[in-house]
Amino acid sequence: MADTHVLFVEDDDVIREATQLALERDGFVVTAMPDGLAGLEAFRADRPDIALLDVMVPGLDGVSLCRRIRDESTVPVIMLSARADSIDVVLGLEAGADDYVTKPFDGAVLVARIRAVLRRFGHASGPDGSHAAASEAAEPAEAVLRFGDLEVDTEGMEVRKGGQPVALTPTEMRLLLEFSNSPGTVLSRDRLLERVWDYGWGGDTRVVDVHVQRLRGKIGQDRIETVRGFGYKLRG
Repeated sequence: MADTHVLFVEDDDVIREATQLALERDGFVVTAMPDGLAGLEAFRADRPDIALLDVMVPGLDGVSLCRRIRDESTVPVIMLSARADSIDVVLGLEAGADDYVTKPFDGAVLVARIRAVLRRFGHASGPDGSHAAASEAAEPAEAVLRFGDLEVDTEGMEVRKGGQPVALTPTEMRLLLEFSNSPGTVLSRDRLLERVWDYGWGGDTRVVDVHVQRLRGKIGQDRIETVRGFGYKLRG
């Protein structure tokens, strides 16, 4: 991933410089900014492949910056938080982040999470975060799957509800494809973390819960059912 461009927004000089050096040693091209407003300008100018945003940065906080980025692009976003606080985590994910990492973090862990996100998004598809690689999440036999008024085009990577297009981020698309490939089957949070987020290790299931809520808001609240104590399933 020598050509992967990372936007890193962090106000702590020591953390910013040390993390930038660590990422560059792993072959990433890094643009590091000390505040949210500078980060937004850099995002618009450079169109990076992935954004790492600290939650607590001046000018424009990381959550607000994530929202601004998500309004313009589906580029993957990882939030960085000094606390594993539920409010920080949920706010970041609800703003459109695809994952989060708690500080202090090990450099190798951060690189692994970045690479996992880029694999999910398909780095070769370009910095706009297109849906090209989302089909890896599932390989259904039919090109267009229908669930009531919901249509999932697994080849065109398009979703329509009542005939109207539904805009999904690549992570949301992968999540929906995973459900669509097994309609009526209860999928555990751990399975979804492994299949959609590419976690080869235990992860925070809040990532799944918030993304399911975001997906419900776009395709219908009753389309994905919660099975208490087990996980979620797509209603046919």
